[in-house]
Amino acid sequence: MQTAVVILNWNGLRYLQQFLPSVVANSGNAQIVVADNASTDGSVAFLQTHFPEVRLILLPENYGFCEGYNKALQQVQATYYVLLNSDVDVPPGWKEPVLQLMEQDASIAVCQPKILAQQHPGYFEYAGAGGGLLDALGYPYCRGRLFETLEEDKGQYNDVQEIFWATGACMVVRAEVFHQLGGLEPAFFAHMEEIDFCWRAKNAGYKVMYNGHSCVYHVGGGTLHKSNPRKTYLNFRNGLALLYKNIPGKELLAAMLLRILLDWVAALRMAAAGQQQDARAVFDAHADLLRNRDYWRRRRREQVQKGNFPHLPGVYKGSIVWAYFIRQKRTVREL
Repeated sequence: MQTAVVILNWNGLRYLQQFLPSVVANSGNAQIVVADNASTDGSVAFLQTHFPEVRLILLPENYGFCEGYNKALQQVQATYYVLLNSDVDVPPGWKEPVLQLMEQDASIAVCQPKILAQQHPGYFEYAGAGGGLLDALGYPYCRGRLFETLEEDKGQYNDVQEIFWATGACMVVRAEVFHQLGGLEPAFFAHMEEIDFCWRAKNAGYKVMYNGHSCVYHVGGGTLHKSNPRKTYLNFRNGLALLYKNIPGKELLAAMLLRILLDWVAALRMAAAGQQQDARAVFDAHADLLRNRDYWRRRRREQVQKGNFPHLPGVYKGSIVWAYFIRQKRTVREL
């Protein structure tokens, strides 16, 4: 079993300085790879000087998260890829429980550990937390995180559980399946690409798992802060594209119409709160999807959609927006 821990870097020098030492020290005999998306902040010189043992893949331009990983992983030979953000602190023994689980079951394509907040380690981190789920309209959320409500870690998710999606912050992928499914969706650039990949893996008959016996600590928002309108744009565009690509035919029209309506409601709430740029980003995201509809139609035809989507493992059959904002449900266990 060969394991490659692959960090995609773009101008992340401060995170490499802070967290790469823990990755090198605590990853055992795994190959450590940094794929650099044409950084201009001295990252490459730092790696060459201080971490000559780390394999460096130099990409000629910033391809974004998705295509950056696609191009880098074409050059990495391993049984398992660990896609790891540069802003993740890893303790000793962090990857072994996840890899042991995947070794025991060849149907597991993807697995993630528990993700805690690096700056508040007693709490779950927004991106991934205790494993990713979807609602019937394709809205993502996590065990341990509903919208802005983050749970304190009290061991409630120290389990092994099938989930819908694993976070790209720390995602272990069976290399054979990564290439079989064509890697990450390049048009997403960044955000929600892991959900799309995991959905495709499920439709191909594989499992996506969470193993709470392993834990890492994530800063989050290192490249784009959640308050950045560019992040709003990517999340809403990719969220709608995600739905269009993967929802089965009979369920598609109703899901898309309801999702668009809820997105517009979200934009109006942003505008009312004075977040004009974010509100505009939502409508720009929808316009972009419409403008590139031929591409997305082609990508949909290339997908395998499974019927009865709400009954796939890891899907909440209702609306998480309704549950959270109207019914005031604040944890997954209250749903």
